[in-house]
Amino acid sequence: MSEIYHALVLNLHQPPSNLDHLLDSGDRAANEILLAYDRIPRALWPYEDIARVHLAMSGTLLESLASPEFQRRTRGTIDCGSLLWALQNEKLFEMLGAPYYNPVLPLVPEADWDDHLERWRQLASHAFRKDHFAGFWPPEMGFCMELIPHLKAFGYRYVMVDSEYVDPVNPMPWQDLRYRPHIAEYDGHQIIVVVRDRDLSNAQQSGMDHGWFHHELIERTKFCDYPPLVTTATNGDTGGWFLNADLAGNFWQSFYREAMEAIRRGESRLRPTFITEYLDRFGVHGRVTIRRGAWNTDEHHGWNFHQWQGSRPQRSALARVHAVSKEFRQLLDQASVSRVTDEGISLHLDQARWRLLRAETSCFFYWGEAWLHRAHEDLDASERHMAEVRWLMP
Repeated sequence: MSEIYHALVLNLHQPPSNLDHLLDSGDRAANEILLAYDRIPRALWPYEDIARVHLAMSGTLLESLASPEFQRRTRGTIDCGSLLWALQNEKLFEMLGAPYYNPVLPLVPEADWDDHLERWRQLASHAFRKDHFAGFWPPEMGFCMELIPHLKAFGYRYVMVDSEYVDPVNPMPWQDLRYRPHIAEYDGHQIIVVVRDRDLSNAQQSGMDHGWFHHELIERTKFCDYPPLVTTATNGDTGGWFLNADLAGNFWQSFYREAMEAIRRGESRLRPTFITEYLDRFGVHGRVTIRRGAWNTDEHHGWNFHQWQGSRPQRSALARVHAVSKEFRQLLDQASVSRVTDEGISLHLDQARWRLLRAETSCFFYWGEAWLHRAHEDLDASERHMAEVRWLMP
């Protein structure tokens, strides 16, 4: 009986200050989300010998969980410090890198990408007591080939991509394309791409039982003459399937526990794996290219990023992001050429930078025009700090 390797990936993200806003308003969603986070390590502890989970946590979520004030506010619900400690368990978790403010990277200025990556790495290195993260999670699975040199510069070994956008350089069967890691190259830089199965991921997000999933794995990989890697990746903190504390309708109890117990009984071909362990053991297969696109949302396929730029106000806000970013980079270059050392100028530049980066948060654009004002408010603040820099510069 051949083994079918499964990489489970969960994305955990909250927009800036969102949990604080929910707590302030008394919205029960805050407790549901926090308990969903706390449930993850607790559900896995009994299966430390076989369970394997990849987590991608945005910088804004980590910022909240690591905040002493936030930890104080939520102590009656969960212990955030203990949660972060539990997530350091490398027998159970492989942490994926991410950009700090969860932007849809192909839609925001390339000049800002490295700032997002570096800001996340600084916080995550402290939170998880490690300096290297092998895999990268592009928010909303938004990917373009231009990202590859940036990811390699930060030491990433592999990146997650959606199955809808992967094209083979040389012909290969569909199951090889989907269930084997490959190499993608851009401008002389190569990275391993791990392909997310969109269909199975949709099922993971909406709810499934172990019997159905196991049958699907067998059917989808029956022509594989190699150990297949099936990757499912979804949000892990949205929807009733993950937020529901009822044992009869919860991902961890209704699905994952049953999957682990079937493995222990010798009744399952599924084998949870870390992607790095699979790569070390089985390597990569072919060469591919990746088309621009994002994962599907409730209403859109994702190929044209319509969820984030479908309306004129959304496109206008994104255009303003690019304009303010260009203005900031020019001012930064001017300060560098002038060898400015004034602490006030440095402070305003730092403030302008992070407000610009925060304006690029995907959630600000995702909800149509409802949250666009948040992006504009951050851009306004960034421009005010840049004006202060110009006034202070000699």
